[in-house]
Amino acid sequence: MAEQFNKGMARNIYFGGGVFTFLLLLGLTFDTMLELPARDHRENITEEVAHGKMLWEKNNCIGCHTLMGEGAYFAPELANVYDRYGQGNEQAFKGFLQSWMSIQPLGIEGRRQMPQFNLTTEEVNDLADFLIWTSRINDNDWPPNIQG
Repeated sequence: MAEQFNKGMARNIYFGGGVFTFLLLLGLTFDTMLELPARDHRENITEEVAHGKMLWEKNNCIGCHTLMGEGAYFAPELANVYDRYGQGNEQAFKGFLQSWMSIQPLGIEGRRQMPQFNLTTEEVNDLADFLIWTSRINDNDWPPNIQG
């Protein structure tokens, strides 16, 4: 190596680093484009799931709950609520959600209160379908514990 660092060496490092970074970005983009189709869940979106998501947004559920770590931390994480209470049985989960939503607010002193949204049976079932759909997304084992 030369004893002095000159402009030619600096130029080579600059352009060499730029080409390396560009090739690295190109390779990562190519790899991502190969992986995305395997992780796509759009084919499983039914009309009920879409309506459940619309209800989720309309009632601002994310204002209190988190979903896959995103949202407020006032109420429990709901990405795994189907795993906790449905245990693989969609009808049992829909029944649980129907009863849970109908008895809100619980009125227990000192406990956070969920408002009564007065959703119809069909709307609660659609919301349940949305939560079942989100539970099947590969979220890299989030949340770290079953209670969210």
